[in-house]
Amino acid sequence: MSVRDDTCAACGGPLAPRAGRRGRTTVYCSAACRQRAYRGRRAPEAAGSVRELISDVAERAGRLSPQPPEAFYAEVTELSSSVGRLRRIARTARDAAGTPEDGARENVTPGAVTAEGVPAENVTPRPVTNEEPAPAAPLAPDEADEADFAGLLEAYRRELQVHCYRMTGSYDESEDLVQETFLKAWRRRETYEGRAALRAWLYRIATNTCLDHLRRHSRTPARYERLPGMAHGDAEPPTRITWLQPYPDELLADVPAADAGPEAQAVARETVDLVFLAALQHLPPRQRAALVLRDVVGLPAAQTAGLLDMSTAAVNSALQRARPALRAHLPAGERAEWAPVTPPTRAELETVERYREAAERLDMAAMAALLTQDAKLTMPPNPFWFVGRQAIVDFVSQSLDPALPAFFGDWRHVRTRANGRPAVAGYVRRPGTTVYRAQTLEVLRVTGGTAGSGGRIAEITTFEPHLLPAFGLPMTL
Repeated sequence: MSVRDDTCAACGGPLAPRAGRRGRTTVYCSAACRQRAYRGRRAPEAAGSVRELISDVAERAGRLSPQPPEAFYAEVTELSSSVGRLRRIARTARDAAGTPEDGARENVTPGAVTAEGVPAENVTPRPVTNEEPAPAAPLAPDEADEADFAGLLEAYRRELQVHCYRMTGSYDESEDLVQETFLKAWRRRETYEGRAALRAWLYRIATNTCLDHLRRHSRTPARYERLPGMAHGDAEPPTRITWLQPYPDELLADVPAADAGPEAQAVARETVDLVFLAALQHLPPRQRAALVLRDVVGLPAAQTAGLLDMSTAAVNSALQRARPALRAHLPAGERAEWAPVTPPTRAELETVERYREAAERLDMAAMAALLTQDAKLTMPPNPFWFVGRQAIVDFVSQSLDPALPAFFGDWRHVRTRANGRPAVAGYVRRPGTTVYRAQTLEVLRVTGGTAGSGGRIAEITTFEPHLLPAFGLPMTL
């Protein structure tokens, strides 16, 4: 059935008019319809075989025809989503089939989950005792097509990637680690016998894959240092986490309500705020894993112990150490409960728009008025940092003032969202050129304000622009 751009993809009802709105085409008329569609996609029978997915892509492509821009964009977006899913399934099957049996990579976590040569009884997950249902039908090598198994794995990609992101703080690493998780699961699929939910089995593999990665790449947060000749402000240097990267809110767009089941809960309750992610990086890896699985994913202690090959007492002990350590690295006054990603407020949007306009006008006075007195600017992985409105304005004005020798060029900014906060992608046109090229991705923390008066920017975290394609943004304008 063709999905028109003015009807809900779930119920067929009318969508809200798009007049004056920018960004991705609306697909659902309400959160309830989005939740219903999400549940349908996550149901085992909805995953469908690869053959069904191929047929669906062929049907959609056959229906494609030039039409008004909004409708044409909606049809092409729907087709590209299906093609992207098919491509990821094919890549998982291809990589698994073409990757040599890998026993050379060091597995440092106890009771390795997927290393070749491990007896099947050591790989099959322990029975899960909570309410989570087992798959509709057990998978067996003689009846499960390899590509279809890859398709079942694909249904968990988003949830497992945010899990790997929480564990590492890096978007690039989370992509690599979830793919490694799928390859391990695919190569050892015959050891999965349906005695536990597929989700629990995959979480076990993903968590141990992250722990192996963190053991091989040991790293500890440090403090920024003062650089000669640079006015950083009078405050103490903030924490520096060179590997921290942003996460696109677009990838969380289909998060349902909290009652949609445990797999949805893991995403809906997950914490992607940069402040929380930075605090997590101070915890030892196994404490981090225990806290994430218990307090963020919401698994019971017994199941967490099974996934980590620890006793329940050891998991509870790890939590007793991890929770106060985490709080010690959170800013004073930050909330203890971390809510799901929510739509931006009108005050936030107004503040971001004024910030964008001030940067494009090269208006330093207007930009200064948008900052709090103790605003903070950091630029991971670079060593630059500034605390205080005047320190930030003095630094930025050197590149925005055409009269100064360090003038960088004219700017354009595109609004987006990252880690549950407003963000802008910055593009610069250097003097003598005609193309605006991607330069920054700035995640903003906006405080205070009401609709009509806006708020103030308390923190700017500026990242390098290579992740902009993950946000659906181009590298040039």
